[in-house]
Amino acid sequence: MQEMEKNFDPKQYEEQLYAQWMDKGYFHDEPDANKKPFTIVIPPPNITAQLHIGHALNNTLQDILTRYKRMEGYCTLWLPGTDHASIATEVKIIEALRKEGLTKQDLGRDEFLKRAWKWYDTYGGRIVEQLKRMGSSCDWQRLRFTMDDGLSHAVNEVFVRLYEKGLIYRGSRIINWCPTCKTALSTAEVEYEEQASHLWHLRYPLADGSGYIVVATTRPETMLGDTAVAVNPADERYTQLVGKTVLLPIMNREIPIVADDYVEYEFGTGAVKITPAHDPNDYELAQRHNLEMINILNGDGTINDNGGAYCGMTALAAREAIVAEFERLGLLEKIEDYSHNVGVCYRCHHTVEPLISEQWFVAMDSLAKPAIDVVRSGEIKMVPERYERTYYNWMENIRDWCISRQLWWGHRIPAWYCQDCGEMVVARTAPDKCPKCGGEHLKQDDDVLDTWFSSALWPFSTLGWPEKTADLDYFYPTNVLVTAYDIIFFWVARMIFSGLEHMDEIPFDTVLFTGLVRDAQGRKMSKSLGNGIDPIEVIDQYGADALRFALTVGVSAGNDMRFRDEKVEAGRNFANKIWNASRFVLMNLGDEPIASIADVQLDAADRWMLTQLKAASAEISGNLDHYEIGMAAQKVYDFIWSTFCDWYIELAKTRLYNGSEEEKRAARAVLFYTLKACLKLMHPFMPFVTEAIWQHLPTGEETIMRSAWPDAAEIPSFEEDAKKMDDAIEIIRSVRNIRAELKVPTSVKTSLLMAAAPEAAAYLPEFERYIMAQAGVTHLELLPQGSPDPHGTVSAVCAAGTLFLPMKELVDIDKELARLDKELAGAIKDISSNQSRLDNQTFLSKAPAQVVDTVRQTLAAAQERRALLEKRIATLKEI
Repeated sequence: MQEMEKNFDPKQYEEQLYAQWMDKGYFHDEPDANKKPFTIVIPPPNITAQLHIGHALNNTLQDILTRYKRMEGYCTLWLPGTDHASIATEVKIIEALRKEGLTKQDLGRDEFLKRAWKWYDTYGGRIVEQLKRMGSSCDWQRLRFTMDDGLSHAVNEVFVRLYEKGLIYRGSRIINWCPTCKTALSTAEVEYEEQASHLWHLRYPLADGSGYIVVATTRPETMLGDTAVAVNPADERYTQLVGKTVLLPIMNREIPIVADDYVEYEFGTGAVKITPAHDPNDYELAQRHNLEMINILNGDGTINDNGGAYCGMTALAAREAIVAEFERLGLLEKIEDYSHNVGVCYRCHHTVEPLISEQWFVAMDSLAKPAIDVVRSGEIKMVPERYERTYYNWMENIRDWCISRQLWWGHRIPAWYCQDCGEMVVARTAPDKCPKCGGEHLKQDDDVLDTWFSSALWPFSTLGWPEKTADLDYFYPTNVLVTAYDIIFFWVARMIFSGLEHMDEIPFDTVLFTGLVRDAQGRKMSKSLGNGIDPIEVIDQYGADALRFALTVGVSAGNDMRFRDEKVEAGRNFANKIWNASRFVLMNLGDEPIASIADVQLDAADRWMLTQLKAASAEISGNLDHYEIGMAAQKVYDFIWSTFCDWYIELAKTRLYNGSEEEKRAARAVLFYTLKACLKLMHPFMPFVTEAIWQHLPTGEETIMRSAWPDAAEIPSFEEDAKKMDDAIEIIRSVRNIRAELKVPTSVKTSLLMAAAPEAAAYLPEFERYIMAQAGVTHLELLPQGSPDPHGTVSAVCAAGTLFLPMKELVDIDKELARLDKELAGAIKDISSNQSRLDNQTFLSKAPAQVVDTVRQTLAAAQERRALLEKRIATLKEI
């Protein structure tokens, strides 16, 4: 056996152990018909930068589940990879070019894409190394990237298939446009922020000169593209105006007044301007009333030629100028303060402009229904269940998905246009000639696909689809998806309908949602607050196991968590605790072969330990099976720290130091058996320290990772004996509490008197040596049934009966009285001081409420302390 160092140093072990795991291929499994598969596909991190603390949480949870199932005997696959993150990565590269004084147009498409691939080489590799530092047991032999050849082939195949089924089409529709990123966005890529603005009331003169109608708008600049005014048909204020026309100010264009149920009576004046090219609701209304659609915006958000004199202005500059012109014309009724939700780009956070544009879309109606059904039927479960409502709300109100992006980095749309006859060809590979005219001048569509189009295929494209591979046949469908709740629309929903459409099977049976990692004050981490945490820096300081512990203990599905340094320190302390416990066990195993627990005479403490181990193993396994990972981690911590280290090891010392050879043999057997089980239970959460310890132990197995998970059914249980040991432990705790209250030094021993229940009186002598060793007791004396309470003792009630400690054996009564009198004087002084403050009306009126509350709490604590001290003094005087 190899001797263990005095302390566990993560830096000494982590890199070495991970390299060993990789060299031995422990993370890799081939399909095995004799085993059940367990598959997780990693939510592929974007190659935009490096991993943050949220990634650390998500990947730690995935690793815990994978390691657990691997030890349970499953054929496991945790498939890693990265996402090209089309828009986000392109923005980063453009920023880098700007620092060089370049634009992407200066480079041209081909050179820009070379830069993008270089970016991937840098950041994709960095992300992989960061995942390894965290201890992630991914199958790196199956590493994928959303732009690799296999996945690009899958993307083209899906596009063509959906196009051939009529589910992908190209058309002019109103879409969300980011003027900063200069690309279309899907509905899911638009976030909403409440912004303080105004509501402008504008007068539109009736064309017949009989007056005007007042419309209210939050975007007066869009009036340049107005093609109607709408009112509610049931609004009696405007009944006589429906069918008339108004003369659109500034533009001098005659537009109709129409009636439509979409208009709300209560908003503004009840009359709204209709700009079909720049508002999705107006667009729908315009289709119902056959209205003209006039686009007034360029791709950069400036006013185009349709804006007349305002052409070239930014939208905000045009707004100011138009409002000023309305005021000059006497057509500005009033301006009100108004707060409303404004759509912003999820990447750059600049205002999104709805506008009509020719784009590619996925028709969603037929795809959404089966995706709703599999969740509603329970075939796919969401943890926590409350996120199913969010999912239904999105899917039941889904619009067609705009999938084209005006970018260069990404999967280029597999559509070609004949430059001779205008024919469009959608194909899996580039056509040689036009199928209509035979021309050879074909140009591919400049746009790329939405990043999420390829990500939606991730659970099956990474396994080789559309080819029928052994991996795809064995590992699909996957088991659980672990992801943040904020991408339920972007990714989760799209994977579900894509899996059903292309595999005719669900992509996973469970979605485990994580919350956000917030700082210690509960704030969201951000660059502006400067409160972001680099997981690698934490690992450098404390070790990967400590970070994993901090992220896991107490976490609950779907709920945000606070990250505190104290939790990381607690993780480091836990690693040191099990290290020191293991070192103690190893030093006391002796030179003889370690016996099996079936071949030794088990002591009461042994039977208690094994019963506790059986219960803990069953509970922890149950927690993990139900994805209660935070609860499982807490139980691992409590069981190892308290039950095994603080109790059983201390109990075992009695026999190891003073027992017979057979008693020592039994203690060693149970210590070794339990330590191995503890390490296994701990391994998914803290893999490095458990592997390091495992390799010091005479287990006959080269890695803990491939050892069998503790099976509660195979661990012996002794419920009645364990209950007796629990009673003895309660006695020890009670004696310790009394000694602590009286501040009795550990060197001072005392006798213990027990008025035990008849049943307890029969078995307590078996535990006397443990009570003596652990409670600082010289001997245990069982009082005859019906005896009066001994005089001059302090007592405590336990399940086994009432215990009494002779006070004179614990303290020097005169010295103790003097000490207590001094404490009592201090308590009385505190009561007087705090009561005086609370009697002072000036203090009560001027002091902050929090300060007053603190004084009240201090007073109550002092009064409680006084009562306790007076009781203790009276008891001592009586003696």
